[in-house]
Amino acid sequence: MRLTLAIHQIGSLSLGAATLLDGNKLVVDPEELRLLILEDTRLRSVDIETVSPGEDCRIGVVFDILEPRAKEAGSGPNFPGILDPIGVVGQGVTHVLRGVAVTVVDGGAGLENGKILEMTGPAGEASPYTSLHHLVITPHSAENVVRHSEQASLRLASVKTSVYLAQCALEITPHSAEIFESDGPVVQGREGLPRFAYIGQVHSRQRVAEIDEKILYGDNTAGMVPVSLHPNEWLDGAVVTCNRAMGAETYFYQNHPVILELYRRHQDDEITLVGTLATMAASDNEERDRNCMLAAEHAKWNLAADGVILTKYGGGAPHADLSLTARRCEELGIRTTVQVSDMSWDRRAESALLFNYPVVDAIVYVGGRDTDWDVPAAGRVIAGSGELAEELGAPRRLIATNVCGVSSQQGISRLRAMVH
Repeated sequence: MRLTLAIHQIGSLSLGAATLLDGNKLVVDPEELRLLILEDTRLRSVDIETVSPGEDCRIGVVFDILEPRAKEAGSGPNFPGILDPIGVVGQGVTHVLRGVAVTVVDGGAGLENGKILEMTGPAGEASPYTSLHHLVITPHSAENVVRHSEQASLRLASVKTSVYLAQCALEITPHSAEIFESDGPVVQGREGLPRFAYIGQVHSRQRVAEIDEKILYGDNTAGMVPVSLHPNEWLDGAVVTCNRAMGAETYFYQNHPVILELYRRHQDDEITLVGTLATMAASDNEERDRNCMLAAEHAKWNLAADGVILTKYGGGAPHADLSLTARRCEELGIRTTVQVSDMSWDRRAESALLFNYPVVDAIVYVGGRDTDWDVPAAGRVIAGSGELAEELGAPRRLIATNVCGVSSQQGISRLRAMVH
């Protein structure tokens, strides 16, 4: 499978009379976009604003962040199962507006444990999102729309906006191209190179997904067992975050740090990238045992992996699924590296310990609750209501797990742990 990302580098973002791409300048017609979003009758209105890198701005509660992308005709669907009909992604040509993000505000969410985008200061410096130009949309629900339907409307608005922006680049020559190609486990001519796979959780049954919550190819993952995905499918819209994503945004599925690093080493002939598995953190021990066993067996007998990188999704309980999958892989002779976040509050290594399998000893830390910042009042605030904006904009303490992109379970975190 071969995927070409046509990269259009964006240096400025503004609102104007027509949506167009002029060199590296992206102009967005807010009225045209508003009409597109409000085709969804679950919404009564939508606010559309821009935020620039380095601007003193605080945004919350963030529902999701996406990179604007659109498929060329004949290359496959855009966000299948959500926007377009079901079809395989990860092939053909996808146009990308690099340097821009679509940031969706959830006006129905409370501030407690909600995700915040901090654009300046030490907390902002710890996030990769502060270097981007943000088109921020804040949809407002119509009366009597139930909560899960409200969240489904946010998801649809997010992907509509992403594709709408990138479609203005479809007829324009890109600045560069990035090519991702792998024949998976049947690849030939790479004898002697270690074979690596990626196993990533996409949801946790700690919170049962809503029936209309679209996560994997438009499915809510209920009853899900490990699913084989080509690496390109992660990068091209097969997976989005759930309604209450913790430490994950769709932007870093589209730019998945682990998959991109494995691809880099594959292209440099250091390893062979043989495939990936999407998994779910279970809600009971029997389901956990089954899914962890199946993931390890799949990695061993279908992918013939020598090594596996594993990431989790959610809070503390998914560490159990992560570590048990890694242990079963190690028992089958597959070397593993797991990526974890710290769920403790007291900065003690002992408190952070959520599993203890001696064979699972290659552990990468991506930050957690033990890192925080006291931030001053924000110069500008974007929120779902005036009341929430007043609360959000006041001086406050920001915890790393609540700041978008800081304690990233997808692997983009800039935090490291030291034991002393």
